[in-house]
Amino acid sequence: MGTKDQIFSSFEPYPFRVNKSLTQEGAGRCIISDKNKEKWKIEAGFSWCSKRFFLFAPIFLLFPLLISGIQPALGQDWDGIIITQADFQALQAFKQELVDPRGFLRSWNDSGLGACSGGWLGIKCAQGQVIVIQLPWRGLGGRITEKIGQFQALRKLSLHDNFIAGSIPSTLGLLPNLRGLQLFNNKFSGSIPASLGFCPLLQTLDLSNNSLSGTILASLFNSTKLYRLNVSYNSLSGSIPTSITQSPSLIFLDLKHNNLSGSIPSDIGRLSRLTTLDLSYNAVNGSLPESFSNLSSLVVLNLESNQLDNQIPTALKNLQKLSILNLRNNHLVGDIPVTIGNITALRQLDLAHNNLSAEIPASLGNLPNLSSFNVSYNNLSGPVPTHLAQKFNSSAFVGNLQLCGYSSSIPCLITPAAPAPETLRKRGRKLSTKDIILIVGGALLIILVLLCCILLCCLIRKRAAAKAAKDGEATGRAAGAAARGEKGIPPTAGEVEAAGDTGGKLVHFDGPIVFTADDLLCATAEIMGKSTYGTVYKATLEDGSQVAVKRLREKITRSQREFENEVNILGKIRHPNLLALRAYYMGPKGEKLLVFDYMPKGSLATFLHARGPDSPIDWATRMGIAKGTARGLLFLHTNANIIHGNLTSSNVLLDENTNAKIADYGLSRLMTAAANANVIATAGALGYRAPELSKLKKANTKTDVYSLGVIILELLTGKSPGEAMNGVDLPQWVASIVKEEWTNEVFDLELMKDASVIGDELLNTLKLALHCVDPSPSARPEVQQVLQQLEEIRPETATSSGDDGAAAPSASDD
Repeated sequence: MGTKDQIFSSFEPYPFRVNKSLTQEGAGRCIISDKNKEKWKIEAGFSWCSKRFFLFAPIFLLFPLLISGIQPALGQDWDGIIITQADFQALQAFKQELVDPRGFLRSWNDSGLGACSGGWLGIKCAQGQVIVIQLPWRGLGGRITEKIGQFQALRKLSLHDNFIAGSIPSTLGLLPNLRGLQLFNNKFSGSIPASLGFCPLLQTLDLSNNSLSGTILASLFNSTKLYRLNVSYNSLSGSIPTSITQSPSLIFLDLKHNNLSGSIPSDIGRLSRLTTLDLSYNAVNGSLPESFSNLSSLVVLNLESNQLDNQIPTALKNLQKLSILNLRNNHLVGDIPVTIGNITALRQLDLAHNNLSAEIPASLGNLPNLSSFNVSYNNLSGPVPTHLAQKFNSSAFVGNLQLCGYSSSIPCLITPAAPAPETLRKRGRKLSTKDIILIVGGALLIILVLLCCILLCCLIRKRAAAKAAKDGEATGRAAGAAARGEKGIPPTAGEVEAAGDTGGKLVHFDGPIVFTADDLLCATAEIMGKSTYGTVYKATLEDGSQVAVKRLREKITRSQREFENEVNILGKIRHPNLLALRAYYMGPKGEKLLVFDYMPKGSLATFLHARGPDSPIDWATRMGIAKGTARGLLFLHTNANIIHGNLTSSNVLLDENTNAKIADYGLSRLMTAAANANVIATAGALGYRAPELSKLKKANTKTDVYSLGVIILELLTGKSPGEAMNGVDLPQWVASIVKEEWTNEVFDLELMKDASVIGDELLNTLKLALHCVDPSPSARPEVQQVLQQLEEIRPETATSSGDDGAAAPSASDD
């Protein structure tokens, strides 16, 4: 075995790292890459002799096998090359039970050759045993064989979005290493096997959109690692088992569109990590448990179309992360709690079609992020708070016969003020001066005593709260350490996860998507672009969500300690016009990955230069991009104390509302000096580098302003700075045209169509851009001055909005 290990020790099929997976050390890792697209890879670096041996090794292996008649499936321990007999037989049975009209499984030959070396579609192995079967969207029919239980090393079975029918095999419960089971969007029937409760490492279970019936068994929650459960859109009945509260790792729970009844478990508040709870379109009854107040991580709560009665608990005020609250179409009674107005993160609130009464609390009108609101068809009365009436149309309030003020046709009647009572005639004797002094003095004394009592109470409460907070912090640290010690539970923001069998480390910052290291390393990857820093990929996780991953080039990053110190600082930077770092992963052999939200709209360079003739970009949009870029750069310079040093249109990303977000900022802090010098040189080749950088070799605020000026010229002219224009760069070309007083020839023809309206704005913006690219650094303005002038040129342009910077990383070539 030692000789074989030496032969294959420098080969690795997994794209995140130099190939090591065929040795026992790397056996547990898997990355699935699209067959028709470039894999996530780098040079393996194995010797000339090793390469030649690897090419001819199959011939040497087959020769004795053909002579002796022994099948290749006979349990050789060459990891990833020869499959074990048991798994080979199970794969044959698996294929035989499936219907493959498109012939995707034709690579599954009868000899077993290639099954564990990448030749069989959807199969991944370790040490000759199958660890992943991944065949989504293949049009497969048939059923799953009961022999699935023979795959003793299987970790993930992913067959979603096919036409597979029959029952879910109970033998799945015989798989001790099963972590992910994705069978959603198929035609499975029958009940959920109770045996799944015997899979101790199960993390993700998605059986949604099938025809399953029966009940949700209590044993299903035996796994303490389960963090995602989705059985929505089936025909399940019975009650929600109380054993669900024994799975504190649950983050996502979706049971919608079933026939579930009974009440919500009273101890559901024990699921403190839960972010999404959807029980809509069932027959759940009873009250909302008071323990809901403990669901402090909850972001989405959807209980629409059930039979809930009683009042809405005031304890919902504790759900400060709650963004969506949907209690529509139930039998809720009583008042709308005033405390809901304290949930500042709330964006959607739907209480329609209930039996709620009394007035709409004025506090709801103060919710800063509320964008969807509906209280129609209740028994509400009184005036609608002014802000709500102005923000939402009448459909949000109809069906409340005693409600008024939400439409001009339903005004609130103004009750005339009662006449002021006549001044009481003074009776008895007049108060003397002495009496007045005594009364005033007594009143002041009473007020002073009351103030002292109030201050004393506040002091006592403050000390008690400080002590409780200290105790709670200690308890929280201990509990957090214990929770992080459990393998398989996804970390929350700022937490570190040991990356399972890989031996790496995954660190999460805040963000909309939670995933484990295994989820990331087993994602389907598609290359988006390459840069001096590394390669950018679009990674599709198994649940369908997408992230963007920047794999940094090796040997150009700083030491591990320096890297971690700097990347943890970058992960805390948040601004609407900056790309937010969501997580990073450090592999056991030094590989480093940065994780961002994926954004399909891409970079400004693509948006501006790779569009068709039928996709014009108006001046307001271009000006908004320029302002957003300036705002982001200003925040970097003044708040984050960061010089970008590589600002290009490829590093300016656009969200779904075309708001600009700067990417690749701060990466210079993660790299060696030689790598940063290479980045600056590449920027010069693309036309964004300030002329003084050829001597200084170090970027500063004024060199960033020069790059910003080039981007503004790019928006004005529609030309790429990399294009050769009579042998000069874009700033020089523009300056020469302006000097000859042919200014109109500078602007993009699309903009000149509206020159009669925006002509002055175009000229003033052009002057500002030329000011930014002045050859003399001292003559250039600061970023704050650039932003101020842009806002003066077009003050009516709305400021950029959005989240904290969620976007995709740059796919630039710089």
